[in-house]
Amino acid sequence: MDKKNTVIGVLLIAAAIASMYVGNRNSMQRPTQEALRRAAPQQAQAAPAQEAFVPPGLQNEIVSANIDNNGAQITTLENSFIQVRFTDYGGAIRDVALTHRLKNGLYQYPEKRDEPTPFVFNELHVDPALSLVGFPGLDRTAHFQLVSKSDKEVVFRARIPGKLEVTRRYVLAPDSGDDTDPYQLRAESSFRNLASEPTQPMRVALALGTAAPVDDRDNGLYLAAWYSDGKSQSSIPRARFEASGGFLGLGLGAHGATPVIESPGPIAWAAVSNQFFVGILTPDQPGAGLATRRAYLLTGLPNTDGHAYGVTQTAEFDLPALKPGEAATLGAGYYVGPKEYRRLSNADVFKVDQDKVMQFGMFKFFSALLLTLMTWIHSFVPNWGLSIVLTTLTLKTIFIYPTLASLRSSRRMQKIQPQLKALNEKYKDNPQKKNQATMELFKEHKVNPLGGCLPMLITMPFFFGFYRMLMSAADLRFAPFLWSADLSAPDTVGHLPYLGIAINVMPILLGIVSFAQVKLSPQPTVDNAQAKMMMFTPLIMLIFCYSFSCALSLYSTTNGLFTIAQQLVINRMRDDGDPAAAKAGASKGMKNVTPGKRK
Repeated sequence: MDKKNTVIGVLLIAAAIASMYVGNRNSMQRPTQEALRRAAPQQAQAAPAQEAFVPPGLQNEIVSANIDNNGAQITTLENSFIQVRFTDYGGAIRDVALTHRLKNGLYQYPEKRDEPTPFVFNELHVDPALSLVGFPGLDRTAHFQLVSKSDKEVVFRARIPGKLEVTRRYVLAPDSGDDTDPYQLRAESSFRNLASEPTQPMRVALALGTAAPVDDRDNGLYLAAWYSDGKSQSSIPRARFEASGGFLGLGLGAHGATPVIESPGPIAWAAVSNQFFVGILTPDQPGAGLATRRAYLLTGLPNTDGHAYGVTQTAEFDLPALKPGEAATLGAGYYVGPKEYRRLSNADVFKVDQDKVMQFGMFKFFSALLLTLMTWIHSFVPNWGLSIVLTTLTLKTIFIYPTLASLRSSRRMQKIQPQLKALNEKYKDNPQKKNQATMELFKEHKVNPLGGCLPMLITMPFFFGFYRMLMSAADLRFAPFLWSADLSAPDTVGHLPYLGIAINVMPILLGIVSFAQVKLSPQPTVDNAQAKMMMFTPLIMLIFCYSFSCALSLYSTTNGLFTIAQQLVINRMRDDGDPAAAKAGASKGMKNVTPGKRK
């Protein structure tokens, strides 16, 4: 068994090194986002006007047309949080810049760390957001007239002579308000019949925008489309469109590439999102359906690279037949901004289920609790790293009583290991008597055999909740702490020569702390092989956290250090709760008062 454990350990180490090597080699070979944006217009210029360049092998893929029509006029609405840029081709939103500034004058959500450029949503796109799709004469290629423009409102209009007139009105929310949000835009499209005869009922499709990777480290794992039918919510990750060999390549769940995924109505709301930002359309009336696609982003990358693709979505709505001169209006709210739980969970502004785009999953309770607590602490401690540390310590303090009780139980379990071993030998041929004697021994020493699992049962939901929370916590993006320049990314300080493996300090510290924790913790088992397998736990933690965000390793390391401190205290404390040990101690320390023999 020992030889088998050694082989498993060696294989785990080899797999970890191979994974780190391959991952870092791939990341080192990827071009930066700046290079991608330079490459996109160059390729598009090689294509005819209004047509997107389609690389070989992608003729069936929807392709980004992320250049403006020649001569397009850009109109801007802005408040202190966003700058919305409209194009008169399609009368729609070209892109949205997140322009909110901090007290130090820097953008809260910059495109890159330490650069004075805001992040722009829908910068690389298939269609302008909220443009009409598949509507000849009124789509992204149609020129809309700018009718009016004020500080908070812009109106466009276009006509198909003798048939239809479309007026598009956009109103930007103010910076503050009880029933509004500064990242919200009100959009209304009015369709008026210009013909002398009634129209047929129409189905109109609106583009929701395109979610693209946020930077050169983002491989698109978090790109997804979302929608709700008013009762349940669903997500469509970008991976759904890509061919898969199934679980571990064994064919379980295998599927081919999918060009489009159609979702039937009713659609209460729909969204496209990347790791930190989201665009959410909330129509006044439920939509009739959705069409979601993967989009090649004209970045010049090979079609095997995850950076080359985004996710785009169109929402479909049914309009009634219109009498001559009659009009129908399609109204909706459109949110473009960060994934902030305290904002998206505001039921006064958003629908109660739109916080699902935070991607908390089954650990929503723990993720929301941790994020709320961490954000509250950050209001007093203006550093996200320290906020994570204090959040961890707060949780450890809250759960200190059950943790200490569990550690005491584990300590007693370790002390009675010789007696358990003797019982196993004595009753090895009689399992019933062995179990009865074992339970009596546990009762005598007040040992809970499951007590040692309690800290893990308490910690693991918060660990995974923290992990899920970090997936979309926009506040941690580019947040520095100690040597880490970005808590939402690995804290890489360099690479090993020749191998190219990243040196991530915090996961290494986590591995050291985990090893010390295992060595100090009582091992309540008589199986030597199981005890040795526990020594691989630090390696597993190191592998699991090595390529994840520094914030996750910081949380786990702080949690481990506090647990070690608790264990050291327990190891020095006198165990007065063990009746058998107290009885033995009393017998050992009893004074002999028997009279001596007279001489």
